[in-house]
Amino acid sequence: MYETIALQKNQNPYGAFELKELYPRNYSLGLTIAAIFHISIIAVYFLAIFLQGGDNNIPFAKKDIKIIEFGAPPPINPTAPQAPISTGLANPSKGIPVPVPESSVSAENTLATQSEMNNDYPVVAEGTENGTLKFAPGKELPAPENYPTPTDFVPCEKLPEIVVRATPVYPELAIRANLEGKVWVNILVDKQGKVKNAIIAKSNQEIFNEAALIAAMQYSFTPALQNNKPVAVWVVVPFKFELRGN
Repeated sequence: MYETIALQKNQNPYGAFELKELYPRNYSLGLTIAAIFHISIIAVYFLAIFLQGGDNNIPFAKKDIKIIEFGAPPPINPTAPQAPISTGLANPSKGIPVPVPESSVSAENTLATQSEMNNDYPVVAEGTENGTLKFAPGKELPAPENYPTPTDFVPCEKLPEIVVRATPVYPELAIRANLEGKVWVNILVDKQGKVKNAIIAKSNQEIFNEAALIAAMQYSFTPALQNNKPVAVWVVVPFKFELRGN
């Protein structure tokens, strides 16, 4: 059996309008009561403070403030006191130029200029004698030699050739670790065929770099030639490290 629900059509408007009519009056009344309550509490608080001690205990009251000025703080790293400078110093007794009569001055006693000293009196080291440097005047000073950098291009008709070859020492740690590798060393060869510098150009095992550089500095070459004149150049020498027992 179905349940029948009867619906009645309500002609009254929706909502409690009787409450909405009372809302503004009740809101204003509540706000007024809350304001009066808080003002009363504040008034009682300040009145109690005033009766106890007067203005001295009222917060935010204007009071006389005494400002004390302190000096600058001491430095973190104090400097040592300097000795007082005495103004009554005695005049030096030596080293004071004294004028001489013109009759005692010789025209032959003249001082050489800087250019004259450079041209007429150069001094260069010739070697050592009994542990001391021996100098020889009257020779021209050698001009400093400018070596190229590894990235500079130096034209040469004939490249250096190895005269003395040094075998690098196999590192003990690499032997224990059973390591092998190859190192390419960039070597600077001067005009006499001597090694002036050595740097690592490429390496697949850094453990061999030091041994390769030590061996490279012990090499000797024939000088590179350009127009039948020796020139300083960089050459690359590979060093291969292999364990023959493998």
